Amino acid sequence: MLILGPPVGSFVEKLLERQDLEKQLEKKVGYFFKDRDLLRESLTHRSFANEQVGRVWPHNERLEFLGDAVLDLVISQIIFSDYETFAEGDLTRVRAEVVNEKTLAVLGRQCDLGDCLLLGRGEQRSGGGDKDSLLADALEALLGAIFCDGGFEAVRPVVEALFADEIECAARRKVGVDHKTRLQEVLQARHGLPPTYRVVNVEGPDHLRSYTIEVQSEGEAIGSGQGRTKKGAEQEAARQALARLEG
Repeated sequence: MLILGPPVGSFVEKLLERQDLEKQLEKKVGYFFKDRDLLRESLTHRSFANEQVGRVWPHNERLEFLGDAVLDLVISQIIFSDYETFAEGDLTRVRAEVVNEKTLAVLGRQCDLGDCLLLGRGEQRSGGGDKDSLLADALEALLGAIFCDGGFEAVRPVVEALFADEIECAARRKVGVDHKTRLQEVLQARHGLPPTYRVVNVEGPDHLRSYTIEVQSEGEAIGSGQGRTKKGAEQEAARQALARLEG
C-alpha cells in the first residue's frame, strides 16, 4: 500500500509564495538582503518558533532589541542634522513623536509587513498579523536585521525613507510652522482662490526619491521647492512663495 505525504506541488507553491512576499517586502523598504536567514529571523514571531518541535528556529526578539537602538540612533542623527535650530528638548520631543508603537505599526502596514510574519497557530487565529505590538516589534527587528546585514550605511536610508513624513510632521507641529496653510490664507484673502501644486521633477530610486514641486497662483508660478517627500517639497515651495509675497 502506497502512503502519500503532503502534495509536493502544494509545498512548492507555498515556498514560492513565501519567497515572493519577502522580495516584495525588500522592494518596499528599499533593501535586499545578502543573508536571507537574517530576513527570515526578523519575520519570525516567538509563537511560530515554539511550534517547531525538534529543531531550533530563531525568533526576532534579539533583532528587535538591536533594531530599537538602531532606530533611536538614526532618527536622532536625522533630526539633529536637519533641524539645527532645535534645542535638546525639541529634538527629544520630535523623536518621541516619531518612535512609538503606533507610528511603527502604521509604517509596518504600509509595507504589508503583517503578510510576511511567521506566526504560531494561536497568533494567526487571533489576527496577530495586524496587531500594533507585533507589527511594531517586527519592523524594529527588520531594521536590526538590515543593520546586521549591511551596517549603518545600509539601514540609515531605509529609516530616512520610511520615517520622512513622520519626522517632518512632528517637527512642523513643534515649531508651529505650516507654510501651506499660511500661503492658502494669504492667497484666499488677496485673490479668493487657493494655490495649486504641480510636480515638475522626480529623481532617485523608490526608497530615496527627491521631488521638485512648483506652487502656482492664477496660473503663475510663485515658488518651488525640493524635498524627500511630496509634502516636504510642497512645504518648501509654499515657504518660498510666502517669502516672495510677504518679503
